[in-house]
Amino acid sequence: MFEVAELGRTLDKEAYEQLEMELRLGLLQAQQGLRSCPFPVVVVFAGVDGAGKSETTNLLARWMDSRYVPVQAYGTHSDEERERPEFWRYWRDLPRNGRIGIFLSSWYSRPVLDWVQGRSDDLAFRRDLERIEAFERMLVEDGALVLKFWMHLSKDKQRKRLEKLESSKLESWRVRPEQWRNWEQYERFMAAAEETIRRTSTGQAPWHIVEGANRRYREATVATRLRDAMQLRLHEHERRLRTFTPAPVERRRMLEDAEVSPEPQANSQSVLHTLDQTRKHDKKSYKKALKHEHARLAKLTRQAREQGRSSVLVFEGWDAAGKGGAIKRLTDVLDARDYRVHPIAAPTEEERMHHYLWRFWRRIERAGKTTIFDRSWYGRVLVERVEGFASEETWRRAYAEIRHFEEQLVDHGTVFAKFWLHITPEEQLQRFQARERTPHKQWKLTDEDWRNRERWADYESAVDAMVERTSTREAPWTLVPANNKYDARLMVVRTFADRLEQALD
Repeated sequence: MFEVAELGRTLDKEAYEQLEMELRLGLLQAQQGLRSCPFPVVVVFAGVDGAGKSETTNLLARWMDSRYVPVQAYGTHSDEERERPEFWRYWRDLPRNGRIGIFLSSWYSRPVLDWVQGRSDDLAFRRDLERIEAFERMLVEDGALVLKFWMHLSKDKQRKRLEKLESSKLESWRVRPEQWRNWEQYERFMAAAEETIRRTSTGQAPWHIVEGANRRYREATVATRLRDAMQLRLHEHERRLRTFTPAPVERRRMLEDAEVSPEPQANSQSVLHTLDQTRKHDKKSYKKALKHEHARLAKLTRQAREQGRSSVLVFEGWDAAGKGGAIKRLTDVLDARDYRVHPIAAPTEEERMHHYLWRFWRRIERAGKTTIFDRSWYGRVLVERVEGFASEETWRRAYAEIRHFEEQLVDHGTVFAKFWLHITPEEQLQRFQARERTPHKQWKLTDEDWRNRERWADYESAVDAMVERTSTREAPWTLVPANNKYDARLMVVRTFADRLEQALD
């Protein structure tokens, strides 16, 4: 059983009243200062039933401006939540930069209760905790201030607390039968608490264990730590602003046409260089083969819908490599109600106020649906890396974050496929020039496309690193030779059908 020096602490009424106004003012001032800061505050409450988690949360909401302190409490998964990976609902509810979010019965509740009640074994419990630790590390490394409070009661005090609540006409609704069942398993619950705290209390997201028997002490302790942590982070942010001197941004020259640009050179050591671009399909054989694959895909997607199996497809590749054409050949045989294509561009103002994966988590469709990303989260390790929009520390960290994200999709049973469509620099030039000559395609060609050709070698190196670090057994990259559009489209449709067939079997 874990021991904490603070257990048993109390606070008398007079001392509490002296602290109350000071704490309320300090929390409000910190909340106002936070609103212009580029990071959120995530407050997590967990612990023993009856230890005051809900009451303390209500107090914080009253003491601060509750409009900017959303409280998220989670019970049984709704149908909408059950049809997506477990952490989808937590990502959906994360506060934006400058806001505070309070989480009750959050990502700790299900793993602890599953182990206590025998629905999971030690290995599954440890894996759940590892996933939680990775999730919180991701938030902290992106700048979030994460505060976690474990509210504690002894077994005897918990029994008295539950009995007191049951006897109150106003509070009896708080006590449910499962809370008494948890009390009967108190020792096992404490063993789970020890393991949880040991494995997930980190230097940047430590647990604060708070004795919950005395209301005034409990509330003052939580409010003080929250106020102090926010004030410290605000002071650190202000100090960085005073000392930071931005370096001038180097702008590369915009090319007016391909003839004046240095011709990009392919890297013979690149994994992309090993792709066979000589395979050819003529139009007749392509149409025949595509008809066969479309029949397979139509049947398999109907079966996936009936079985509630979701799919997520990711398309990356060079400009003019044919991503849009490949996506169209996929969706030609899908019911429009069952898929959604998300063309990903620069993040909106709202999206920039969250972790970069937030906008992708929110777009994951429900069971039986297909989510298609035309460009994706890989922008962090491609365009943001090459163009200097992300620091080296940030994009290097993203490899593990992406693997973690995709692992959760696959573990949930999602059929997952990601495609890199590769063309040679010479083929890209021909396609650019063809677009320039075709009135209804000229809109597809931008100055940015020409400029990106200058960075071909840099992008190729980034693609190599991306494939090496994010192609896993569960989520492998499919590298598509796309100089021949017919061959590329067939490969994409066939690969998705193969993945569906394997998953449904």
